[in-house]
Formats: sequence, C-alpha cells, structure tokens
Amino acid sequence: MVTQITDSPLEQQKKEPTPNNAQRTPLIFWQRIVNWQRRFPVLQMSVTFLAFLFGALTISGFASFSTIKSVLVLASLIGLAGVGQTLVVLIGGVDMSVANFIVFGAVMVTQVAAMYSMPFWLAFAVMIPAALLLGGFVGWLCHKFDVNPLVATLAMGSLALGIVQVQSEGVIAGGAPQWLTQLTALNSSTFGVPVPPILVIWVSVIVLLWFFLHKTASGRRLQATGANPEAAGYSLIRTRRVWIAVFAFSALSASLAGVLLAGFAGTVTTSIGGPYLFQSLAAVVVGGTILGGPGDYTRTVGGAMMLTVVSVVLVGHGFTSADEQIFYGLIIILAMVIYGRDKKLKDRL
Repeated sequence: MVTQITDSPLEQQKKEPTPNNAQRTPLIFWQRIVNWQRRFPVLQMSVTFLAFLFGALTISGFASFSTIKSVLVLASLIGLAGVGQTLVVLIGGVDMSVANFIVFGAVMVTQVAAMYSMPFWLAFAVMIPAALLLGGFVGWLCHKFDVNPLVATLAMGSLALGIVQVQSEGVIAGGAPQWLTQLTALNSSTFGVPVPPILVIWVSVIVLLWFFLHKTASGRRLQATGANPEAAGYSLIRTRRVWIAVFAFSALSASLAGVLLAGFAGTVTTSIGGPYLFQSLAAVVVGGTILGGPGDYTRTVGGAMMLTVVSVVLVGHGFTSADEQIFYGLIIILAMVIYGRDKKLKDRL
C-alpha cells in the first residue's frame, strides 16, 4: 500500500506562480477606475468637460458667459424634471407620467386659473393636493397589486392630462404671467446678482435632496427599499408607504417643473412636457442611478449637465432634433451596458 504525501495548502500556495507586475498593473488600474466611477461620476464629468472644450474651440462664443448661463438654465429644467424620476428609479420603478404631469401643472396655473378667474396662488394650492393624490394612488396600486409602474404611470399620466383638457374644454393654449417668465429668463437676476432665479432654485433642490437621501432616516429607508425590498420589510420599513410617498412626490415635482416650464416657454401646449420625459429619464440613467440603487440626485445633475452640453454642441454644429434623439438612445444603451454589468446592490448587502 502506497501513501501519497500531499503538500500543505501553504506550501501549494508558495508553488503557484504569481502574476508579474506587468499583468497586475492593468488590472489594478482598471479596478481603481471602476471604484472611482462607483463613488463619483468621473466618466460623466470627463465627457462634459471634453464636450465643452470641443464646443469652445469650434463654436464662436460658446464659452461666453451668456452661453454658459443658457446651458445651465437648460440643464436645470431637465434636472428639475428628473427630481421625482430619480427617487422612483431608486426604489426600483420608473415614472412615465412625467411629461403629462408637467402639462398638468403648467395648465393649472395658467389657463385653468384664467378660465375660473382664480389667482395664481389659489390655482397653485389646488394643484398640489391633486398631484399628490394622483401620484400616491399609483404608488399604492403598484405596491398593493404588483402592477408594473411603467403601465400604471402611463395610465395616470393620461388621466391627469385628460383632467386639464376637460377643464380647458379641449383647447390648451395658456400664457404665463410676466413674473413667472422672469424666473427662467436669462437676463433676470437674483437679489442683484446676474444669475437667473431658476438656477438658485435648482441649487437649493440639489442641497435639500442630498441632505434628505444621506442625512435623514427617511432617505435611508427609501434607499433600503430600493436596494432590497424584502430585507427592508424584515427591518420593519413600511415599503408600501415609501412607494406611495415617492410616487406622490414624483407627480408633484413634475407638476412644479411644469409651472417653471410655463414661465420658460411663455405659452403652454400639450407638447410642452414631451421632450422632458425622455431627457429626464436619460439624465437619471446616464448619471448612474440604476433600478433599485445605487445612486442619488447629484448623479442626475451630472447626467443633465452632460446631456445638455453635448446637445448644445450638436445643435451648434447643425445636428437636428432627430439626431439628438438618436444620441440619447445610444447613450442610454451604453449606460445600461456599463452599469448593468455591475453586481446588484441587493446582492452586496
């Protein structure tokens, strides 16, 4: 009988060949890049900087102060339209009613208010609970009966649009008051500083959402619900309440964005919110916020800035809106390929 003597695990490890530095360096470098991208939107910031540099070198006046203000205002509109969308995506849903709730908010404070001789503040006060009720019902419906949010939000968006169409007798063509137009005007100022008020509003929203998501118990419950709903339930987090609150807030934030867009456009039509559904969703996805986390609103801000700068450069070089839509589609596919290969957050918790 022959007994085979095997080496101990420690001795086997010593005999195994170790990769040389040339093999390890690319791997370590790539891993660092991935880790940086997870923590900070490095890729988005790089693309934004390169696109701006290219525009400054190839388009006359692109780097002027007025153009920079224009880019920031356009980005702020996309970013504000994507506020609620970001939170919905964080909990694992998607809101396809953003465009119609933008029209809902814009029409309520302009045309409907004028038809019923209502002051702006009264129409605004009526709009808030109406948006919260409609959006909250979608959140309850999706969580209670496991309805796909895409289908439910499409239906609710159509309902919201129908409500204002009935009130306006089927004709939507409202006009914004002058003071509302000044909030988004490029030549307006804030307390004497030559900065449009909408930029101040956007910065305030960024700070408040960052504080909410990272420094409050409610924000942590929201992220836990998206990361792993089952584990969140076992942790005594009332996930249904989270869904109701998030979808209600999404409807309200889209309506508020519609009020600002009414001032930016000057007139209100049924198509005023159309471009912002796709652009806001693109900003969320490109920014790096994926279904069920990780992510936050600051990434949406980065995505909005990147898409706006690239879009302005494309327009400056003669590209059409159809070309922009192709670009948005390609960039979303690329972002999903990159972030879709990452390990799911619920598998890392």
